[in-house]
Amino acid sequence: MSEPIEWLADGTPYSPRFGDRYRSACGGLSQAREVFLKGCGLPAAWASQPQWCILETGFGLGLNFLVTWAAWKADPLRPRLLHFVSTEAFPASPEDVLRSARDHPELLALAQELQRQFWGLLPGIHRLAFEGGQVLLTLCIGNTKAMLREQSFEADSVYLDGFSPPRNPDMWDAHALKAVARCCRRGTRVATWTVARGVRDTLAQCGFVVGKVPGLPPKRENLQGSFDPAWEPRKTRPVSVPRTPGHCVVIGSGLAGAAVAASLARRGWQVLVLDAAAAPATGASGLPGGVMAPHVSPDDSLFSRLSRSGIRITLQHAEALLQAGSDWSRSGVLEHCIRHPRVRPAAWQQGDAGAARDWSRPAGTAQLAQAGLPPETPALWHVQAGWVKPAALVRAWLATPGVQWRGQATVNRWVRQGGAWQVLDAHGQELARAELLVLAAGYASRALARGTGQHLALQAVRGQVSWAWHEPGMADVLPPFPVNGHGGLIPALPLAGGADRLAWMAGSSFERDNASTEIRPGDAQHNLARLRALLPGTACQLADQFGNGKVNAWAGVRCATLTHLPALGLLEPDLWLCSGMGSRGLSFAALCGELLAARLHAEPLPLAQHLADALLPRQTAAAPTPEVR
Repeated sequence: MSEPIEWLADGTPYSPRFGDRYRSACGGLSQAREVFLKGCGLPAAWASQPQWCILETGFGLGLNFLVTWAAWKADPLRPRLLHFVSTEAFPASPEDVLRSARDHPELLALAQELQRQFWGLLPGIHRLAFEGGQVLLTLCIGNTKAMLREQSFEADSVYLDGFSPPRNPDMWDAHALKAVARCCRRGTRVATWTVARGVRDTLAQCGFVVGKVPGLPPKRENLQGSFDPAWEPRKTRPVSVPRTPGHCVVIGSGLAGAAVAASLARRGWQVLVLDAAAAPATGASGLPGGVMAPHVSPDDSLFSRLSRSGIRITLQHAEALLQAGSDWSRSGVLEHCIRHPRVRPAAWQQGDAGAARDWSRPAGTAQLAQAGLPPETPALWHVQAGWVKPAALVRAWLATPGVQWRGQATVNRWVRQGGAWQVLDAHGQELARAELLVLAAGYASRALARGTGQHLALQAVRGQVSWAWHEPGMADVLPPFPVNGHGGLIPALPLAGGADRLAWMAGSSFERDNASTEIRPGDAQHNLARLRALLPGTACQLADQFGNGKVNAWAGVRCATLTHLPALGLLEPDLWLCSGMGSRGLSFAALCGELLAARLHAEPLPLAQHLADALLPRQTAAAPTPEVR
């Protein structure tokens, strides 16, 4: 559940848990501007910088973030990218976040944007994006010490906020402030409203040089300073040097390649995307429509958490770049648990129940009835889910300023020449040259990498879907939302060439170690058989179309890894792999693009460090593992 908040008669928010106000008596807006923003020398300090990173302890109701965002927006010398990383153990509700800003008309529009993304905040790291991806809010939900151990970045400014030290001592103890210090570089500015002796002493022990400054009435004093230890700080994890944007070549223009290109271009890179085909998204990403829904497991596995992190980012991009109703729809997805029940984590029945229900909940009888399923059917309803046309998302990403696409450019190999990669075709002719190279060619990445001595554990997975145009009255007998769980069904997909007509799509097949895209008539019957198990009533309605030759087919080859997780990481200096999305490219591609960019630029990661490390490419074969769908 969201953190309960009481609103006092004067409109001040109050925490029953800590017995303290969320803001000072002088008002939260003045405190945010004077104590934190100006206390860290902003906005002057970030003028003309490529990026700026602020670390805050205690997000609360988000007022410090909103004030900082507004200052960035109003500054003609603002940095290209603003990162705001904030820890919060007890997140407020979206309604309280908005209510907190209602007395400040200049912040209301920003608060409404924040409210729209302020959902599903389960423990862990969540990436929220604003201003076309130029303002990135990384919410670390949990204990400050634990959350900052899952990050690797250097903050330029630190807002030390939170309830008073006597009310919430864990926020101000030596362990918490050491965790903050590990995220600082020499010269990082720090500001806070408390001048408690214990806080000052602990900050000094952690390497901060701080002093009292005149406060905001009725407080006499605040605290300001910088990180400047008398010793050389020892980092527990190496911090990379941020790259200066330059030229990059991306091989492959499916979801993975296009996502990487867009993420790098937003950071100032000039990106050339090469593809052997005559148009983008002609491989597995040419699927007419795909279902995007989170994975649920009793232990909330790596795969489950990654799927949620990725879907959150994909939804942000879809809302900003695509046309709702024609390119995508956040319709919700019903998962019919045929082979085994999808047991939700135990924590989702307790303290995390509210945030968990924002993601997935037991399907209701009304939803089951709409799908023609009995009320006792084991099923989940995924709230933040729906269908997307992958090719539309690819085209939108490739339209990002700074991205250039070139088709019919078949890459054969690449060689290092000086400080750049030279990309060559089969005749040894140069196709492109850049200091950074990203291999994102799906299953073809395996053969390309082998030519340079890299043996990637990537696997081809063939899939064929069946689709047909709606016949009169069909919309009344199909579910109003996609259904998955044993194959899947998208009931109403607007396809090009059909004017205002809709199509349904079912499937797909799943054949490992098969790289053929040949259409197989038998796969249509396979898809129908799976549909009979998934949605018996719907299958009966569609059976005639399967029998009279009105069903069309599309086949493609996905690229999977033996762990079922995407593969993202360096193969050698300045050569990255982004591949292995399997059947969840819509869930993983945008996340991987942002993760690659974050690692290049030493930015805060969009997910926990141990999750990011789990994606590092494997170059040795392993025994097959059970299928995760």
